[in-house]
Amino acid sequence: MAYQMSIPTPIRIYGTEWCTDCHRARAFFEQRRIPYVWIDPDQESEAEQFVLRINQGLRSVPTIVFPDGSILVEPSVADLIAKFEDLGQT
Repeated sequence: MAYQMSIPTPIRIYGTEWCTDCHRARAFFEQRRIPYVWIDPDQESEAEQFVLRINQGLRSVPTIVFPDGSILVEPSVADLIAKFEDLGQT
């Protein structure tokens, strides 16, 4: 019998070094020790194309992708808190 191990997909934050909203989102995750992967669309063309596709041609960052497939774009701290309350992880 074969067993399949599920490996959770990490939270992915698409953000840039010059974006203050990106720094705020990153600080939210770091202060709460929530693991994430940082992806800079300025450094990776595939990431840039993903951000443009998700945001209908706009280069809106941060674009945050959660393991459940939901996405927040340019969220406030209140939006992030609400998301984690929805996930039962406050």
